[in-house]
Amino acid sequence: MSKVFKFGEDVPGYEIPVLNEREIRAAAGILFAWAFMAINTAIMKGSFTQLKYFILAFLVDFIIRVFINPKFAPTLIIGRLIVRRQVPEYVGAAQKKFAWVIGLFLVLVMLALVVYLNTYSVITGLICLICLIFLLFESAFGICLGCLFYGWYYGKKARYCPGEVCEIKDRHEIQKISWPQIFIVLGFIAFVAASVYLFSETFSEKPQDLFKLLGSK
Repeated sequence: MSKVFKFGEDVPGYEIPVLNEREIRAAAGILFAWAFMAINTAIMKGSFTQLKYFILAFLVDFIIRVFINPKFAPTLIIGRLIVRRQVPEYVGAAQKKFAWVIGLFLVLVMLALVVYLNTYSVITGLICLICLIFLLFESAFGICLGCLFYGWYYGKKARYCPGEVCEIKDRHEIQKISWPQIFIVLGFIAFVAASVYLFSETFSEKPQDLFKLLGSK
């Protein structure tokens, strides 16, 4: 029974239970894609049906993660299938559980407001934005924002963090950012802003059917 209800895996060489960060990132990417489509549908079309399905699925997935065992969570199983040929990157299970409890709390609020009461408000919009940011940072950058609160709440550092960010180390030469690189990023942002200003009217035109356009010539 203890093998079923357990949080984290016992891996030789690690003093505490750990999880595979690669499959967690893959699962976060899956959830982000679904959440983004559901929220976009709600905003653009005013239909909250897909969002409600997402909330229910998210809730079940996180209940399994937190209260039963992460290895039985559907999205983590799919994530494991996707990255099964990659070498595992082990991270401490404790901080992940703390982060997922935050996610579970947020989805419970959404369940009450969106699914049960069938409402929308600034509160639900803000929660959606927070969830998207959390999932994006996890999937794209390997940064667990919820895990950052673990150290603040318990007053101790997390162990075995992705990319060894918990360890105090000097950055490698390849990780350092120079002033010219910063100016390049600022110039790129200025370019995007200028493009929006100059081409907003042109780019907002409705696209034409390519084959109809070719047939008319």
